[in-house]
Amino acid sequence: MARWDPDAQGRLRQAAVALYLERGYEATTVAEIAERAGLTKRTFFRYFADKREVLFAGSESLQTDIVTALRQAPAEVPPIEAVLQALATGGTAFGRYPDFARQRRDLIASSPDLQERELIKLASLTAAVAGALRDRGLDPRQAGLTAQAGVAAFTAAYERWVQDAAAGDFPALVRESLDDLRRAISAV
Repeated sequence: MARWDPDAQGRLRQAAVALYLERGYEATTVAEIAERAGLTKRTFFRYFADKREVLFAGSESLQTDIVTALRQAPAEVPPIEAVLQALATGGTAFGRYPDFARQRRDLIASSPDLQERELIKLASLTAAVAGALRDRGLDPRQAGLTAQAGVAAFTAAYERWVQDAAAGDFPALVRESLDDLRRAISAV
């Protein structure tokens, strides 16, 4: 097997997703993923901590981008607007991977292990956004609620976009999701 083939990470991701779709996530091993990609298990672990991370790689950089955008928002921008802008900016990269996004969503839905990992990643994002809001001077309780509302709008927008990429551009979907949340709260 060639050790330094180009785009090893991409090949591993493609092989893993194909095997997960064919056999199921639980029935697929790291060795099978590496073999399908024409690489070694050692190469797999150079790029991914475990087979779950194939579907979650990049979430740390997404979180960093979102927090950076939030910290750079002008002080006069209301907290929820700053959060929405930061989340929408972070989510614009999704448009480059619509097929992977749909496959990823379906795979996560098929596995409790992957669902758990998704919830952990979303909780981490929410905590990071809340921390950035506290750094902006927002009361900790308000920071937590604002972060949760923003991430809920982000998650709803992502799900809507994955269902139908023609539904609109991602930033507009984030804003619409927050508007839906506002309407739901005011109806209570």
